[in-house]
Amino acid sequence: MKLNKIIVPGLLLALVVFFSACAGPAKKPPEFKEEPAVTLYINETGEKKKIKLEEYLAGVVAGEMEPNWPENALAAQAIVARTFTMDSIKSGKVKKLHGTDVSTSVEEFQAYNPSLINEQVKKAVQKTRGEVIMYKDEYAKGWFSACCGGKTAGAREGLNWTESKTPYLKPGIKDGCLEVTTAENKNWQTVIPVSEVREAIKRRIGRDPGNITSAEIVERGPSGRAIKVKLGNITVSGPELRLSLGSEKMRSTLIKKISVEGNNLVINGSGFGHGVGLCQWGAYKMAKEGRSPEDIIKFYYKNVTIEKLWK
Repeated sequence: MKLNKIIVPGLLLALVVFFSACAGPAKKPPEFKEEPAVTLYINETGEKKKIKLEEYLAGVVAGEMEPNWPENALAAQAIVARTFTMDSIKSGKVKKLHGTDVSTSVEEFQAYNPSLINEQVKKAVQKTRGEVIMYKDEYAKGWFSACCGGKTAGAREGLNWTESKTPYLKPGIKDGCLEVTTAENKNWQTVIPVSEVREAIKRRIGRDPGNITSAEIVERGPSGRAIKVKLGNITVSGPELRLSLGSEKMRSTLIKKISVEGNNLVINGSGFGHGVGLCQWGAYKMAKEGRSPEDIIKFYYKNVTIEKLWK
């Protein structure tokens, strides 16, 4: 994940929720005689343009991962992002919003920054040209996060996802990402006034927790992430709490401690992002060790095939 664009994993979580209401199960992808083009809505200007999918994907990879990272880490990101793109286009949500296939908004689709494309990114995208992750003739969910905190999460645990089954994910695997990630991903703390927490929860889920004088985790998932958290008079899911407070303030749901101290909610944790699917820092570590992009993908996904949709 681009270290100076640290909000993306949390926005990716918001994006997942954004699409969940409309995305049905993916069907077997059509056979492409050639690389498809997509229509792109540029949110900053309102412009619409047609662009080849691989050209679009290069802008996504550059926006979602540090462009100077090892080529094979970028290539693994390209496979995941291409899969996400093909699967999400099927939902038609951006088509309904803008009349296009994709957009440049991370809230609506995924990060896109063509100004950061370099030769490393170009090589990574070309190396995996047309490759997507398939599970039983369906696109797998192309989820990823910056740093899983050393242990991956399942879809319900990390994303509160219940829309479809994801048996191809590998929750609970250890990838050693904490050995190579930044200090802030290893251990972080956030301090938020309880008045701000109360208003944020009310805005997000429409329920008032009342005066928040205590906080506790009432359910943890297999990787140790907070699935349910009690704050004041209500219990919320860990992912919903993260969306409410913001992905930079609550960097993950891999919480070590949560408490109310004075007039503040204090949270200590590790990792950055939801921890589901590909871990970018884990991919970085494996790429440094000489692992191929496909090997990296299959470390995080089981019983899948990587298929080439076009030459």
